[in-house]
Amino acid sequence: MIAIKELTTIAEMEQVQKLEADIWQSTPLPTHQTLTVAKHGGILVGAYDEDRLVGFSYGFPAVKNGKTYLCSHMLGIDEAYRSQQIGEKLKFAQREVAITKGYDLMVWTYDPLETRNGYLNLTKLNGICDTYVENCYGEMQDGFNKGLPSDRFEVHWHLTSQYVTEQLHPNTENPKPLAQLIFDTDGLPSLEDVNLENLVEAVYSLPVPKDFQSLKAQNQEKAMQWRFATRDAFEKLFAAGYAAVRLEQQELCNHYIFVKKASLPLEETNHENN
Repeated sequence: MIAIKELTTIAEMEQVQKLEADIWQSTPLPTHQTLTVAKHGGILVGAYDEDRLVGFSYGFPAVKNGKTYLCSHMLGIDEAYRSQQIGEKLKFAQREVAITKGYDLMVWTYDPLETRNGYLNLTKLNGICDTYVENCYGEMQDGFNKGLPSDRFEVHWHLTSQYVTEQLHPNTENPKPLAQLIFDTDGLPSLEDVNLENLVEAVYSLPVPKDFQSLKAQNQEKAMQWRFATRDAFEKLFAAGYAAVRLEQQELCNHYIFVKKASLPLEETNHENN
């Protein structure tokens, strides 16, 4: 039985530090930083299997254009505990704590070609994305990111909006495909017939690889082609007023779904009963 709780003590920060190092194989955040953040408006939540920390999410207070929000910077899960909905549970716990602290918006980033994350962030949590950041963190050397520009989707989770509180499903029927997917003789996918002109339809779809890490391991050049092709598509869609709202999982590939951001009920609502 996995238990989720807010993390506030030095001992818990030390557990986070160890798990962070195990997951990313890089230097973890110092405990004095995570502890200070937790004491001053930030939020860390952890997933425990008895006394063992197996997952965590870490966020800190942020402000942009006069708007205060929670920047959720890290979510990590022990490899042996993945695909058990722990990430989803951590995010919902983080949301509950965030609302009690007065936040109505949470923001974080992820690689849009990592579709496991896309499915959680958009399809399960009802986050949206209309912001693309090129090479967000510069050149990264960890196993997940090495060798490619660290492009990111910036997810906005409108914590107390009707869209999130009621888990509304936007109308995504009959999306117009923006490109076709083809496979080479090695079974690796590429985009073909990309059409990003006259973006006026209510709903669009764009195919992406099911397992980008596997593709990258087989063919780094092909992975780079995907980075730049999708970068162009995402940026043009967002510039035209669309937001990514769903990641649909299919047999041969996955599809991002886009609708007009203005069509979504993102206004903050009274959340006393949430």
